Amino acid sequence: MASVLFDDESLTLSARLAQHCRTRQYTLATAESCTGGLLAGLMTHAPGASDFFTHGYVVYANRAKEDTLAIDKQLVQEHGAVSSQVATAMARQAQRLAGSSLALSITGIAGPEGGTPDKPVGTVYVACAAAEVVEVHVRLLHLQGTRHTIRQQAIHAVLALALAHC
Repeated sequence: MASVLFDDESLTLSARLAQHCRTRQYTLATAESCTGGLLAGLMTHAPGASDFFTHGYVVYANRAKEDTLAIDKQLVQEHGAVSSQVATAMARQAQRLAGSSLALSITGIAGPEGGTPDKPVGTVYVACAAAEVVEVHVRLLHLQGTRHTIRQQAIHAVLALALAHC
């Protein structure tokens, strides 16, 4: 069943991030919108994830972002839920609320509907926040494919971002 949800690349990247966290004694939290908890599921797939994984926030609706992560409603209204500003706020708030060393966030439009000319389906922002670093690393992605492949690509991208910068 795991192979249906998680491809080999996802499993490899998540194992590398898990080892990174364990080696450095980091804790990890996630904040997800368009992936709906898949990243948290991937990070907790292998036994022993409780060594480093603390919280997984699924904040699919704008209200959930505001209520659960205390994302400023004005920020969402001004920039949209799919924006670098909201991805950054999601990562930083997840890290702060969970008291974790690291937090990863994903927000985007996985489709098949919901896109606009300015933000078409496949527009995704991923971010990584580290407790000891002021800057949140955020990346804009323009992904292609089905809803499933866009979500998988978003997970790959946020894991790669974390491994490179956090």
